[in-house]
Amino acid sequence: MTFADLKTDYKGSKAPLFRLALVTGIRTVLTAGFYRFWMKTRMRRYYWSAIRPGGMPLEYAGRATEKLLGFLTAVVFLAFYIGIVNLILMFFSFSLFEGNTPAYALSLLGITPLIFFAQYRARRYVLARTRWRGIRFGLEPGVAGFVWRSLLHWGLTVVTLGLWWPVKTFWLEKYRTDRTFYGDHRMHQGGSWRMLIRPMLNLYLSVALMVGAGVAIGVAEDPRFAALIVLGFGWFLYGLGAWKAGTFKALTETKTLGEAGLRTQPRTGRIIGIYAGGWGAMVGLFILGMIVSGIVLAIIGAITGFAFDTLGEEVDISTLGSIPPIIPIVTGIILYFGVFIMWNVLKETFITLPLAHHFAEVTEIVNPAALNAVRQRSRDEFAEAEGFADALPLGDAF
Repeated sequence: MTFADLKTDYKGSKAPLFRLALVTGIRTVLTAGFYRFWMKTRMRRYYWSAIRPGGMPLEYAGRATEKLLGFLTAVVFLAFYIGIVNLILMFFSFSLFEGNTPAYALSLLGITPLIFFAQYRARRYVLARTRWRGIRFGLEPGVAGFVWRSLLHWGLTVVTLGLWWPVKTFWLEKYRTDRTFYGDHRMHQGGSWRMLIRPMLNLYLSVALMVGAGVAIGVAEDPRFAALIVLGFGWFLYGLGAWKAGTFKALTETKTLGEAGLRTQPRTGRIIGIYAGGWGAMVGLFILGMIVSGIVLAIIGAITGFAFDTLGEEVDISTLGSIPPIIPIVTGIILYFGVFIMWNVLKETFITLPLAHHFAEVTEIVNPAALNAVRQRSRDEFAEAEGFADALPLGDAF
C-alpha cells in the first residue's frame, strides 16, 4: 500500500440497479414478502461492491437465511412482549382512567426502547458482515447503553422543540463509533457537538422565520406576511441539504482508526440537486404511470363492453354487470402492489444510488499506511441478524 491518500471510486450505475430492484421487488410481492430477505441481501451486495476505497471494493457477506431466521425469532418475541405490555397497560388504563385511550398512547412509548434496541443490533449485524481487503468490521455489544442514551437524547430533543438535535446526533454517533472495529483496531469519534451547530443554523433560522411570519399574520391580520412563510420553507429545504452535507463532513473527518483518518468534501448543492431531481423524476414517472393506467383501463372497458360517454352523458350503471368480477380485483391488486414496487425502485435509482455515489467519490482515506497494522478479527456469529429491525419494521437503510 502506498503512502498517498486513498480516493474512493464508485462503480454503481442506475440501469443495473433499476433492473435488480425491479426484479427483486416483483419476486417479493409474488412470494407475499418472503423474498424480501433475499432482495435486501442482493441490493446490499450491489451497493457494497460499488464502493471501492483505493480501488478495492467493500464486501457484504450477509446471508438471506440469517435474516429470515432472525425475523422469525423477533416476531415470536415481539408478539409475546407487545401482548403482555398492552395487556398490562389496558388493565391500568381501565382501572385509573376508565378508558383505553391512555393505554394506546402508552403502548407507543412501550415499544420505543425496542426501536433503539433494533437499530443498534441491526448496525452490529451489518458491520459484522462487512469486509474490506478481506478484514471484517465489527461492533461490540452495548445495546443497553445505546437504548437509555437514545431515550434521554430523544426526550430532550422533543422537550426543546428540536434545539437538542445536534447534541443528540453527536453523542449517539460517538457511542456507536467508539464501539466500532475494523479488524482488531477500534475507531474513535473525535470532535464536539458544537461543530454541528453551524450546519444546523439554516434550519433554526428558517423555522424561526416561518413561525414569526405565522405569528405576524395572526396578530396583524396581514396576509402579505405569507410570502415570508414561502421564503422560509424554501430556506428550510436548503437547510436540510446543508445539514446533511455539513454533518457528514464534520462527523466523518473527526473519525480515526489509529493513525488513519478520513477526509471528505460533500457539496450542499449536489445533495439538493439529487433530491430535487430524484423527486421530480419520481413524480413525473408517477404521473406518466397514471396516464398509462387510464389508457389500460379504457382498453379493458372497451373489451368488456363498459365505456364512459365522452360527451358527458350519464353512464348506464347496468353495464357494470357485464364486467367479470375477477377483472377489477386483479387490476386493483396489480395497481396497489405496483405502486409500492415502483416507488421503491425509483427511490433506489434516483435518490439512494446518487447519494451513495456522491458521498463515496468525495471521501478519501488519510494516512492509509497505518492500516497495514490492522489484523483480522474473529467472526461475530450473531444469529439473530436484523430480525427486530425487519419485524418492527425500521426500513432498509444502510
